[in-house]
Amino acid sequence: MNLPKEVTIIEVGPRDGLQNEKNLISTEDKIAFISKLKSSGIKEMELTSFVSPKWVPQMKDANDIISACLDDNRNFVLAPNRKGIDLLYQTDCKAVAVFVGVSESFNKKNINKSTKESMEDLGPIITELKDKGYFVRACISTSFYCPFEGKVSSEDVVALCSQFVQFGVDELSVADTIGMATPQEAFFLFKSLKEAFPNTLLTAHFHDTRGMALANVFAALQAGVDRFDTSAGGLGGCPFAPGATGNVATEDVVFMLAQMGIETGIDLDKLVEAVKVIEPHLSRGIESKYFGLNT
Repeated sequence: MNLPKEVTIIEVGPRDGLQNEKNLISTEDKIAFISKLKSSGIKEMELTSFVSPKWVPQMKDANDIISACLDDNRNFVLAPNRKGIDLLYQTDCKAVAVFVGVSESFNKKNINKSTKESMEDLGPIITELKDKGYFVRACISTSFYCPFEGKVSSEDVVALCSQFVQFGVDELSVADTIGMATPQEAFFLFKSLKEAFPNTLLTAHFHDTRGMALANVFAALQAGVDRFDTSAGGLGGCPFAPGATGNVATEDVVFMLAQMGIETGIDLDKLVEAVKVIEPHLSRGIESKYFGLNT
């Protein structure tokens, strides 16, 4: 088997995990959650996002979260448009995530623009960000299936990623947004992306809607991927993707990798403590297997 010795976990629970949570969680509780996650050994994290509080009220405290939680590690903030980028510039955060859906229908539902229009807008923004010294990650949504269009062409995914690479992004985070990908599909797409973009960081982002996320992580590992977006407690979902459940749970991925002899630098006991901090404030239960067996 072709497996890496080390894997980097990018924790997306504070942003992607909480954005769809029905209960409004206090800023103080979010900060406590993030602090516990960092203490477990997580070095890269999506903290929050600059999006409309009308559509995603959970993220309305972005400035407070950033002010309280920045450190010397890589802390991402999602800023999907010019307004978000301008707000980002008013903070000390130097790592940003932008996103586009491969699927036209999904992209229009999400940000009211076609994929082509989004890319036309993002090109000069990414150039500007790189000129200012920012780390830029491009999040590629609906890379396998779309809730409105069905199967998404892998050629379309590679073509969109190619545009981002030409813009100069540092990282591609490629997502199975609605959790329909199979391990064969995950292996094929990520192998193609690794071959096409050997000098760009490549991250796999899986949702566990149909219980295949861990199998897809394993398939991506064999394709050469050594970076994964995960969410503590299996939190997540997308307001614009009907039926999508949480991201693959950080603790389940870390446990599986540890049992396979792959290092992540993350302490599982401390990770469970982080999930315990946020659990009482959620409208739904924790979905990860490891947490349920170790609490």
